[in-house]
Amino acid sequence: MFNNKTSSDSSKGNSGSGMPNHINSDTVIEGSIKARGNLRIDGKLTGSLECQGRVVVGASGTIEGDIRCENAEIEGSIKANITVSDLLSLKSTAKVQGDIVTKKLAIEPGATFTGSCSMGGVVKDITSNAGQSRQAERQEKTA
Repeated sequence: MFNNKTSSDSSKGNSGSGMPNHINSDTVIEGSIKARGNLRIDGKLTGSLECQGRVVVGASGTIEGDIRCENAEIEGSIKANITVSDLLSLKSTAKVQGDIVTKKLAIEPGATFTGSCSMGGVVKDITSNAGQSRQAERQEKTA
């Protein structure tokens, strides 16, 4: 009865396109979480979070620990280092303390952020291209 899977159930399984995991506002978790799909946190997490999908931290949500995910939308309070492989969005109610590494960053007016931010490969590309250009200029001058 419970073991039968329809084709729509199996397509939702690991892709993160189905219903997200949800940690309610009256829930406190101490420890690490690893998720393959999407995750919404309205409660409190003290520990690390690793998610292959999208993480949403609601206005009542708090996280103290490191976060690694594909995309994130923050409305609540974070005291963590955050690594997002694509887009990190800080909503107007977000309060973030910690370092950020992301490909893209969107910050709404009203959000607070204390820490450093690195925009992933963009910073490396700019630095390496500028360094190569300067080296080429020096070689031309000495030749």
